[in-house]
Formats: sequence, structure tokens, C-alpha cells
Amino acid sequence: MTTLRMDSQSQHIEVHKFYSGAVIGVCFLALVLQAFLNRFSVRFQILELPLLVVVYFGLSRRNSVTGLLLGTAVGLLQDGIAHTPIGLYGIAKGFIGYISSSIGARLDTEHPISRLILMFFFFHIHQILIALVMRLLLSQHEPFFSIHLLTASLINSVLGVFLFAGLDRLRKQ
Repeated sequence: MTTLRMDSQSQHIEVHKFYSGAVIGVCFLALVLQAFLNRFSVRFQILELPLLVVVYFGLSRRNSVTGLLLGTAVGLLQDGIAHTPIGLYGIAKGFIGYISSSIGARLDTEHPISRLILMFFFFHIHQILIALVMRLLLSQHEPFFSIHLLTASLINSVLGVFLFAGLDRLRKQ
């Protein structure tokens, strides 16, 4: 009779470290770009750069508490920049940071197709959370799904694959 033994070392998934200031710098740059792009054209409102950054660092760092704190901080800063009710993006991005870190700790998320699929789902979860908060706490009607959201999720997912590949260069060896 054979027994199957699973050690924590047999399922080791690498936790990535980044150069000092890279996480803060990239988050700041994403927030500033988001603010400027939204100011220049309504078409750029389809992009969700802060969400892409939160998902990337959540999947890479693989620490749920860090993902939660990073997502909440980025979301609260985005609330201030976007002139939305304080906490709207903070709640949604905090949750996404936590979930992406938890998934990153259990799965290997380095392949572009897995990143595309995960980003697609994270975008929709983010939008559902925003719609729930707006409906339950603010008594405002926000759609859970629309063709516009589907288009935005596809664009952000594809952009995420390329952005994640570029951000991989900020990792320490």
C-alpha cells in the first residue's frame, strides 16, 4: 500500500521580491496616469490601471494581508482622485487585492493565458463589488453587467497581460 504525502515544499510557489520603491512608484504612476487619461477623454475611462496594478502585485507577492492593504490604499487614493464616495474603490480593490494574493499563493500565475483569464474574472468581481456597494450603501442603481463592462474587461485583460510582462522586469533576481 502506498501513501501519498504532500509537503509544503513539494508545492512551493515562488514569492517575488521587487526593487525598493517599485511597488509604490508603479502604484503612484498608475493612479496619476488614470487621473490624466480620464481628464483628457471619456474613452480612457474604460481603462482600470489601478486595478491592474493591484492584481499584479497581489499575484506576485502572494501575501493576503499585503494584498489587502495595497488594494485598500490604492482604492482610497483612487477615490480621492476620481471624486467618488470615499471607500467605494477602497472596498472593492482591497477585496481584489486579498483574493488575488490568496490565489497567487496557491496557483502558478506566470503564464499569459492564466493571467488573461484571472484578470478577466477579477475585473468582473471588482465591478460586481462596486455595483453592490453603490446599490446597498448609496442607494444608486449601478448595472452588474453590460456590453460596455464586457468590452472593458476584455480590453483590461489584454492590457494586463502586456503590463504584467513589463512589470516582471522590476523583480529582483
